[in-house]
This record gives sequence, C-alpha cells and structure tokens, in this order.
Amino acid sequence: MSTLKIAIQKSGRLNEDSIQILKDAGISINNGIDQLKAEASNFPLEVLYLRNSDIPQYLIDGVVDIAIVGDNLLVEKGKNIEVIQKLGFSKCKVSVAVPKNFEYNSVKDLDGLRIATSYPNTVIEYFNKYGMSVDIHQISGSVEIAPNIGLADAIVDIVSSGSTLFKNNLKEVEVILKSEAVLAVSPKVSPETQKIIDTLKFRIDAVLRARKSKYILMNVPNDKIEAVSNILPVLRSATVMPLAQEGWSSVHTVIDKDTFWEVIDQLKEAGAEGILVCPIEKMVL
Repeated sequence: MSTLKIAIQKSGRLNEDSIQILKDAGISINNGIDQLKAEASNFPLEVLYLRNSDIPQYLIDGVVDIAIVGDNLLVEKGKNIEVIQKLGFSKCKVSVAVPKNFEYNSVKDLDGLRIATSYPNTVIEYFNKYGMSVDIHQISGSVEIAPNIGLADAIVDIVSSGSTLFKNNLKEVEVILKSEAVLAVSPKVSPETQKIIDTLKFRIDAVLRARKSKYILMNVPNDKIEAVSNILPVLRSATVMPLAQEGWSSVHTVIDKDTFWEVIDQLKEAGAEGILVCPIEKMVL
C-alpha cells in the first residue's frame, strides 16, 4: 500500500494547528523534537516538516502528495495547485501598510513608491490591476522594519492581529487578500494515493463540521414543540423524546456555533427550558 506524504510547516503558527487536526482525525504521529520526518502509526501517512516557503514547490514537483499550507503562499507561488479543503485556522490578511504619518487617501498614493515584501508576485499582480508600477524590495523576515530604516516607503506583509504593525508605527491601508490554512494537493498524485487522500479528507471534513457545530438538548412543552422546531436549523429533523413528566418532551439537535446565542435566545422565547449544550467530537454525514 502507498504511503501518503504530507508537508506541514516545520515551525510557526501553522505547525501546531496542523498537527492537531491530524490527531483529531484519528491519526497518531510519532514525532520527536527536531525531526524532519515522522510516520503515523495507524494510517498510511508520512509527515515532512518543511520550511513554509518551500512547500508549494514540493507540491508542484510531486515530492509530497498533499500539504497544509497558507492559501496566501499558494497565491504567491502555486496558483495551479488544487485546494481541496479550507481548514478554518491560521486566518490572516496580506495587506499594504504605511507609516502612521503617511497621508493616505487611495491606492493611487502608492504609485511609484518603494514597497518591501516577501510576496513580490502577489504585489505585482495587485498593482497591475490598477495600472500602477511600484519599486519592489524583496526581503524575507522582519518586513515591517523596512520603512523605519529607510529601505521602503510601504510594506506588503501578513497581518493577523495588527500588533506588529502598531509596534513598528505602521497602519494598514489596503487588504490584498484574505487567507487561511488549506489542504492542497500535488498535481502528480497517483490513483492509489488519491484514495488515501479521499479517506483523509473524509476524516478532516468530519472534524471541521464538528468544530463548527454544537449539540443541544432542551425540555419543551408538547404544545410548543412545533414552534421550537421551526427555529432549529437541523440536519434533517429534530429528535423528540417524551419525558417522564406528562406533557413535556426532550428535543435534541445540532446548531451552528456561529449563530448559537441568537438561536438560544429564540428557543427560550418559544418555551424551551433546561437547555444543555455539548461539544461534538466528530460529525459524519
């Protein structure tokens, strides 16, 4: 049987979340400190810990079959690589930032200026849309310091919380793209390897659905079950079971955690009581 080779970031913000989602998908990874490779003990999978910027090329060349990588990196270095699943973590933006004292009105204010970035292709494509030309200074790491040392007038870099920009006296003025971790596939996978990828994706889908959902149980008077059921965004239909107390039933269902509080408020108004909320470990459809 083939072994699926997956690349993840060696260190940094993507590493821990990538390992966690594999573990949540039931995959035990025997990895030690400073290992560059690790095998799963219960799934035909081998993890390669790689430098983040190298991962797109490894996918293109078929050295790895799949990767957990930031979507922004694929935009920069691997636009033809297929993304089969957005993973919902490591969300960030690739943004234009300028010094706080820069009088900024529109993107046209950046025409002809010096821009420091680790994403030259993304920058060129973005400013080409506006028919603008900028002087790109490609650097890796500590991009945000470039305006302070006179290397550039502005930067294009990853922005998460914005704290790094604030510390370096910069302000965000344009968002080029929004990014998150994705599961990306090499164009050179074999049919046998593709079957393993399908199995892994099935497991990850179940994990992601569970992360987005909550299981709720509530006690509802029988004469208000219809009103409560109309509120619930259920998969098929709510589960209704009679309680020992006559005239009451227990109603069970799954709701989206993003609309959780709005739904709970509506359920209380409709007559639901004793509402219990439980996390879901996996959700297989």
